[in-house]
Amino acid sequence: MQEYDVIVLGTGLKECVLSGLMSLNGKKVLHIDKNGYYGGQSASVSPLEELYRRFKVPGPAKCTCRGKEWNVDLIPKFFLANGELVKMLVHTEVTRYVDFRVVEGSYVYKAGKLHKVPATEEDTHTSDLMGMFDKRRFRKLLLFAHNFDVRNPRTYQDVDPDKTTTRDLFSRFDLGLDVVEFIGHAVALHGSESYLDQPCVETIKRIRLYAESLARHNTSPYLYPVFGLSELPQGFARLSAEYGGTFLLNRAVDEIVLDNGKVKAVKSEGKFFQCKQLVCDPGYVPNRVRKVGKVIRVICLLNHPVKNTHEANSCQIIIPQTQLNRKSDIFISVVSYAHNVASDGMYIATVSTAAETNNPEKEVQAGLDLLEPIMQKFVSVSSLLVPNDDGSKSQIFVSRSYDESNHFGSECEDIKDMYRRITGHAPPMKTS
Repeated sequence: MQEYDVIVLGTGLKECVLSGLMSLNGKKVLHIDKNGYYGGQSASVSPLEELYRRFKVPGPAKCTCRGKEWNVDLIPKFFLANGELVKMLVHTEVTRYVDFRVVEGSYVYKAGKLHKVPATEEDTHTSDLMGMFDKRRFRKLLLFAHNFDVRNPRTYQDVDPDKTTTRDLFSRFDLGLDVVEFIGHAVALHGSESYLDQPCVETIKRIRLYAESLARHNTSPYLYPVFGLSELPQGFARLSAEYGGTFLLNRAVDEIVLDNGKVKAVKSEGKFFQCKQLVCDPGYVPNRVRKVGKVIRVICLLNHPVKNTHEANSCQIIIPQTQLNRKSDIFISVVSYAHNVASDGMYIATVSTAAETNNPEKEVQAGLDLLEPIMQKFVSVSSLLVPNDDGSKSQIFVSRSYDESNHFGSECEDIKDMYRRITGHAPPMKTS
């Protein structure tokens, strides 16, 4: 029986990041996946005909050269240029394998119209999101967040970051409700209103991260990989292989073997592989996860840029939940031929949200209306799964399903949390 320190089941981004970090740490890692491709639930589908087959939508059955030009992400997400995923990429040097391009703009929905989230001083002056006095207050808040250092009370300006609520913080800067909405949802990237009554320290950090990411590129704070998100798990898989990691794709998993409640081995196609720890996505251990909600995603193929986005080849659009009397935001990501994920002149827009009713497609209609005319839609509703326990007893560490947002905030938190539970310390990261 072959022995490994860690066995990883699934080739989703989270599993591949953890596999790469473990291999980098000198662990002997075996990676098994039932699929023959990387990415798992968050794979990029190519050629285009495969997308039609996967969703059982009538379409071109014949593979053409133009079909091969498409790489359609099932769960598209952008990441902040100074965010934690970038720091992991830089630390591990996976940036050698992946090229990125800046997303061209960020927009927020207000009163039935799209408005550009201010990205520069000039944007702030011309923004129709705020009145003249609010623009001045907004800049003061940005300056406060920029200078804030949780380790240095002198930067607090009489704000106790652990006791002052975010609502009170915004009141101190005398910000109007419209400004609060776009800062909370399109800058701090909170998905619901609950953050307003929580300590403001997290929101200050998020505003600062957004501003730092924006300072790197000026058009928007977001990056996206050329050729789609599957490039990321493949990059971390290459890192793992460089440091001795072994990969078995297209391989069925028969059984997870336990000894006194603790993982001992994985049986795959009749062979046993012994391990001390197991990392896996929820699909491999249905008895160890529970459903906490549903996510709807609608992938839309377009032959035009989205209206009122200044002809952007890529952008993020957020519809704050208060605009539609919902509990959670609606997210739209737009990418195109500019990121080598579609044929020339074509766009891929994905609308997503947490389902709140039994008719989730109706819930995203406001987002779909912004994209018209739509050439083709691909609709999916998936369960949001979370592990039943932290894995400390069984040494089986299960990732959470990908949430409805179109940025990597919660995914990075899950990676960091799993890494801490597996190793006992924080993941290594460094800035570029």
